[in-house]
Amino acid sequence: MNHFPPSELILNPDGSIYHLQLLPGQIADTILTVGDPARVELISSRFDAVECRVHKREFITHTGRIGTKRLTVISTGIGPDNIDIVINELDALVNIDLANRVPKLQHTALTFVRVGTSGAIQPHLEVGNFIVSAYGIGLDNLMHFYEWHHLPHEANMQQALDTFLQNSGPLPVQPYVFAADINLVESLRSSMPPGITLTSPGFYAPQGRTLRGKTRLQPQDIDRLSHFECQSLQITNFEMETAALLGLSRTLGHKAVSCNVLLANRTRHTFVEHAGAAVSRLIDEVLAWVEGV
Repeated sequence: MNHFPPSELILNPDGSIYHLQLLPGQIADTILTVGDPARVELISSRFDAVECRVHKREFITHTGRIGTKRLTVISTGIGPDNIDIVINELDALVNIDLANRVPKLQHTALTFVRVGTSGAIQPHLEVGNFIVSAYGIGLDNLMHFYEWHHLPHEANMQQALDTFLQNSGPLPVQPYVFAADINLVESLRSSMPPGITLTSPGFYAPQGRTLRGKTRLQPQDIDRLSHFECQSLQITNFEMETAALLGLSRTLGHKAVSCNVLLANRTRHTFVEHAGAAVSRLIDEVLAWVEGV
């Protein structure tokens, strides 16, 4: 059995996991992830009871319940690098015996639900609307550092994307593809149409924005990506966590899905008038759904 030395599995003096400062038992099996630390309080204020509040760095965790459903909401901060920290440490809390530094014999599968904001790249998508990410396409490099194998429908999507890019022109990076949990996507379909989400490692040049630093991802690149279609799905939106969340969760044996409210439409150069209200509507929609997960 593997033994994890202190240099690899880092614990705080109280036995909590290093970055999140959480102890086993302080998280639920269903975990909502948000980028913005302030969004944790927005969500937990809707709980019927909060049993645990932990804050370290950008990672804020509240665990409580709605009715009989136990939930955790945690802020990841922005970007796939933070997803690497959060998902690995949450997995360790349930699947590693921290006291003895060995894997547990019985695996616990968590359910991760991202509650996030995003920008549309399809002209017909209105700001303020919701999208559930059936797939994430990673324009970051996180999952290139892990060993994993595609599921058949992921391999089909990856092959279609690779062929599309060979014909239309390459991107600055080699993209990877991961699918969300099919059952979670299907249960959300009635309130959130499914799409394919691009995950970038940054907000500006990696999403085709130019302020003073010029981007290599030109408007025509975004336009051609908007024409990719596979399995009756189009690339619908840009954000910064989804592909990493879907990929790392499945690699570790968990379920994950990403729910997005569209704050901007990149092709129409529009931004939602009341971003806070749009995020609140998404929170209410996800919490109403998640009680049945």
